[in-house]
Amino acid sequence: MATRTEAAGNPSKARIVLLALAAGQFLMALDSSVMNVSIATVAEDVGTTVTGVQGAITAYTLVMAMFMIPGGKVGALIGRKRAFMIGCVIYGCGSLTTALAPNLPVLLLGWSFLEGIGAALILPAIVALVASNFATERRPAAYGLVAAAGAVAIAVGPLVGGVATTYFSWRWVFVGEVVMVLGILALAGRITDAPVGARPRVDLIGALLSALGLGLFVYGVLRSDEWGWFHPKPDAPSWLGVSLVVWLMLAGLLLVWLFLLWETGMVRRRREPLVDPAMLRNRQLTGGLTMFFFQYLVQMGVFFVVPLYLSVALGLSALKTGARILPLSVTLLAAAVLIPRLLPDVSPRRVVRLGILALFAGAVALMAALDVNAGAEIVTLPLLLIGLGMGALASQLGAVTVSAVPEEQSAEVGGVQNAVTNLGASIGTALAGSILIATMTTSFLTTVENNPDIPSQVKNQASVNLESGVPFLSDAQLKSALDEAGTSKQVSEAALDANEKARIDGLRAALAILAFTALLAMFFTTRIPNTQPRSAKS
Repeated sequence: MATRTEAAGNPSKARIVLLALAAGQFLMALDSSVMNVSIATVAEDVGTTVTGVQGAITAYTLVMAMFMIPGGKVGALIGRKRAFMIGCVIYGCGSLTTALAPNLPVLLLGWSFLEGIGAALILPAIVALVASNFATERRPAAYGLVAAAGAVAIAVGPLVGGVATTYFSWRWVFVGEVVMVLGILALAGRITDAPVGARPRVDLIGALLSALGLGLFVYGVLRSDEWGWFHPKPDAPSWLGVSLVVWLMLAGLLLVWLFLLWETGMVRRRREPLVDPAMLRNRQLTGGLTMFFFQYLVQMGVFFVVPLYLSVALGLSALKTGARILPLSVTLLAAAVLIPRLLPDVSPRRVVRLGILALFAGAVALMAALDVNAGAEIVTLPLLLIGLGMGALASQLGAVTVSAVPEEQSAEVGGVQNAVTNLGASIGTALAGSILIATMTTSFLTTVENNPDIPSQVKNQASVNLESGVPFLSDAQLKSALDEAGTSKQVSEAALDANEKARIDGLRAALAILAFTALLAMFFTTRIPNTQPRSAKS
């Protein structure tokens, strides 16, 4: 295709295009981690609670999940480049609104709604624009760099947020995002758009069904820590004795099924569907999407567990926590860049399998190294392995999914792909968190129960008060709470010992489930092609 040949034949233009798209991916991912270390500060500044700010972060994820598939279709209708640039403008307006937010409602409007809508337009367009600007043989490297930019953003997010909050203000993070958006828009003029065909009517019913289905499912997953996966926690909403999480997820799945049924009917009536269900029968595409799901599940689970260990268990500052996570970015970028460059004809299936093994090995190594006497240095080698695995997967999966379908469907693939990764990220964080708290609770209560120095009355009180789960507290936080409660020295020391052991048991259990998930992904790698993919013909 002429457009691709033009981009491929102009290295300077190709670098600018890649910089713009990678910066877009970096910006979208940054928001999911940059404020995690500053939640309390943000809450105090806008006059709300920590729960309110966490709700804003949750709502951002939710809006992205709901509108990712329709956002992909918008790119196919108005042009991928236009969708990308409109998304950047909306996102920039959201960032500016957030930077100036005086209260929680304005924060929700800017951070959760506007930025979420902007991301739903930008992310699917990025997938399609890589396909339209780079020749087939260069796509693995381009997709690898774009995906690596997103993962690096998640890794450095706590460091960026920590620096801004400690030395300036959290608001400067969002001012910086506005500046980045302006830079991306300046570079985006060099992007070659993909041709846009006929412009049929938008499938509004399909958009509504997909948005509600994915939204309900993801919302259920995000509420699992607070409400319980199946058995409702005390004071949590339930129906027929079962946690509302189950009903939300079931309702979401039902709506997604109705969405696919509706889309099949649209194809049968020869009308333009939001997503062609035939795509989901494509073995290579579903293989790539499955690997994306598992990658983001494990990736976000690790990004949940490791900062908890460093910042809470060891008491490191946000800056030191971010610095300890940086080694992951080194191997991630190295693998994403060097594998396509040095091994352009390598088997994608082999690279994906090695990447999954690296994720598994990193999770197991970290689980084995965790100990009550361990320090921050134990995370370095496991994170290098995990970064290597993430980079290996990033170097192949984008090209695998897009090359599985005709090029005019690349925007729809982008929407589905980002919906799947969003789903995997949500489940990974929720699963790691729920396993962590459940194991901590069991370990803490068992240790307390078996300690003869703790009075029976205290044991009974602990069992009742901690029924909904033991909070993940540092020793300093727990000691302060015990002192305020007027607990005896003997009981305080026993509680501190139990908490220290429970923290490690919880972290190990969360890593164990992530390692198991990584290994489970290996069974689905047969759908990844053995040879480097070529463009599907239109």
